[in-house]
Amino acid sequence: MCYFRCRVVNMETTATTKGQVVIPSSVRKKLGIKAGTRIQVEVDEASSQIILTPITREYIHSLRGMFKGSGLVKELEASRARDREREDRKFDNIAKK
Repeated sequence: MCYFRCRVVNMETTATTKGQVVIPSSVRKKLGIKAGTRIQVEVDEASSQIILTPITREYIHSLRGMFKGSGLVKELEASRARDREREDRKFDNIAKK
């Protein structure tokens, strides 16, 4: 929801047979999209909309601190430990045969 200086610009483009879509140059310039810029694709099924977000330095910096204190590193380490244990059990079962 925009309260100040919110301007919605509608543009139209066509999908190719490969599903590729051209982002107009004015939009690319405004959002800092260059060749090789990764684009996050989000699908809002409720409204049947596709939301494209360029993954630029500015976008990455805007995420800084978002997950602070949520224990993601500990959860990742625990997940990797579980994966290693599962692989070890699988190899032990193969070795027993």
